[in-house]
Amino acid sequence: MIKVTVNGRVVEIEDDSTLLDASREAGVHIPTLCYYPRLPSHAVCRMCLVNVSSEARPQPACKTKAKDGDIIETDTQQLIDFRKADMQWLLARHPNDCIRCEVNGSCQFQNLVCEYQLEDKWEKVPRGSAEHPEHVLTDHTSPSIWRDLSKCVECGLCAEACGDAGQQQHVIGFAEQGSGRIPVTVFDKPLSETNCISCGQCTLVCPTGALIETPHWHEVVHTLDAHRRVSAVQVAPATRVAISEEFGMKPGTVSTGRMINALRELGFDYVFDTNFAADLTIMEEANEFLTRFKNQQQLPLFTSCCPGWVNWVEINRPDLLPHLSTTKSPQQMHGALTKRAAFARTLGSEFAEGKVEPYVVSVMPCTAKKDESARPGVSGDVDHVLTTRELARMIKARGIAFGALSEDAEFDNPLGESTGAAQIFGASGGVMEAVVRTAAHLIGKEDSMPLDWHQLRGVDTVIKEAEIPGVGKVAICNGIAAAQQMLKTENWRDDYVAIEVMACVGGCLGGGGEPKSMDPLILEKRMQAIYGIDKNAPRRRSYENQDIQKLYKTELEHPNSTKAHHLLHTHYAARNSTRLLLMQFLDCVDRRDGNRATELFHPEASWSTASPFGEIEGIANIQAFINETLPPRKYGPEYARHQMAYAADIDDLTVITPTGERCRFSVETENIKRGSHSKMVIKKLLRQVL
Repeated sequence: MIKVTVNGRVVEIEDDSTLLDASREAGVHIPTLCYYPRLPSHAVCRMCLVNVSSEARPQPACKTKAKDGDIIETDTQQLIDFRKADMQWLLARHPNDCIRCEVNGSCQFQNLVCEYQLEDKWEKVPRGSAEHPEHVLTDHTSPSIWRDLSKCVECGLCAEACGDAGQQQHVIGFAEQGSGRIPVTVFDKPLSETNCISCGQCTLVCPTGALIETPHWHEVVHTLDAHRRVSAVQVAPATRVAISEEFGMKPGTVSTGRMINALRELGFDYVFDTNFAADLTIMEEANEFLTRFKNQQQLPLFTSCCPGWVNWVEINRPDLLPHLSTTKSPQQMHGALTKRAAFARTLGSEFAEGKVEPYVVSVMPCTAKKDESARPGVSGDVDHVLTTRELARMIKARGIAFGALSEDAEFDNPLGESTGAAQIFGASGGVMEAVVRTAAHLIGKEDSMPLDWHQLRGVDTVIKEAEIPGVGKVAICNGIAAAQQMLKTENWRDDYVAIEVMACVGGCLGGGGEPKSMDPLILEKRMQAIYGIDKNAPRRRSYENQDIQKLYKTELEHPNSTKAHHLLHTHYAARNSTRLLLMQFLDCVDRRDGNRATELFHPEASWSTASPFGEIEGIANIQAFINETLPPRKYGPEYARHQMAYAADIDDLTVITPTGERCRFSVETENIKRGSHSKMVIKKLLRQVL
């Protein structure tokens, strides 16, 4: 330990502490823009410069190590004047767009401008450069993440979060130097055409509105205001232990009841718990695992509830697709049950007959859930996905006093009952622990195995292991970087029988859509809260959920039944593959979206239908056929979609139609120019009935 003096206050700190650590220990506030507690500091913004007795010039507090006996000054007039000048320079490069910016009210840059009462001093300087017009400032192509680089302050946190210190995806990096320095994607591609896995860690660390989650809350609030549709919302486990932070409450404060009451005040007709579907996921996944284990096929089983991880596999390692569990994520299971199952029939004859469907929204801690809801084969089951931060914006926009709301509230049933096992889905290691709890029951070893698997818990970015007696080792990878490290060798194939991967460190608790926090212990505090809910739950194993048992008896028959597979399981495809193109096309057909289908075809494409309609030539005719010739789609329980015959065969194009007919497609593709980049599209599509 060492002693330093900060603005006259003597404090004792750890030997490796920075001047910023020392200042915070003394209760002294220093402004920062480029600092984030879990990423390396590069002292780019210079806002945290302080005077220190051991140095001749002011030093960046975020990066400079404190020395024993240092005397630190943070508030001299010289330092304050420098910060103002620094901010004035940044303000000259920043649009005055706060009134409609998505992060209005929660932007570090905006807060500093307000705090120092700065006005525009110099003429606005446009971002980018005439020499490099390829650096497009605005990119809304991703279903999960929007970029507006006119608001960038070059802090570098997005590049760090995506780079070696974070997710190790390297999708974002810096180009140019000096005033032209700007974070861009690889080869300046739109984000949707990169290897981005939509984890949203870049949005979590961005101090401004340069990187945000694709906003859905505007459409949601307008739909609720109109109140023309029956609406239902589902809430993920990690949201209830984090949303409190958006309203100034202590990290780890559980606000389940407050959130339910807020959602009802916003106008939702039904408020459900995603944990119900998490319990259902465990029933399907545990039985799927035991079937694979019995047959010794496609082991180890990888969990599939994290869309960032699924994206990574499809982009980088499609050879792993057969190892992914075919169970949908809890979000998509819940959406399917809300729209396509018994609940929809209870809403009235129009719903039961497939004329209308409920409006379904999910509240998630994850930006990749927006991407997931648009996947072929599940799209439409969830209409809009809100992050935890977006829900907070909605609540604030409607003037709801969240902190004053009662904690006394219950989720609606039948899609709201859950167990403690479902709650821990929000934490890294929680899915595997929940699987083990139910698998132990299914193999008759429930009494001889622990209920709590502490060796699978924690937020440190290492691979954790546990041994299931008589079955084998399971592992969890906390963060996509840990998974990549494990997959560098082939040892995982022999070492484990099941592996959980969460793309974000801490699991959903550290998701890209969670509240932004500078607390270095925020993940531990959220995790403590989530395991506290589990510990106090009356039922802690998924199979104990009475409504889940009833669902199987009345509708799904048993886990992994044909009915369960149709509603609760999904299919995969390698990115940029003909299989994915086919799946996207069939999704357009099922949803009667001929406009979207045109984006998948060559202008001179042909479609041989193997039906009385014969061959359809040209993109305009294909569009018209889908929109006008096919019978109108049905909704709710009457909605049916094409399914791939094999869940993860990389090359197989065998399809089961909504009527149960098997057919095989042949797809001829061609790369064409779309904008500044080329894109693979369908040139010829041939359908053959088997």
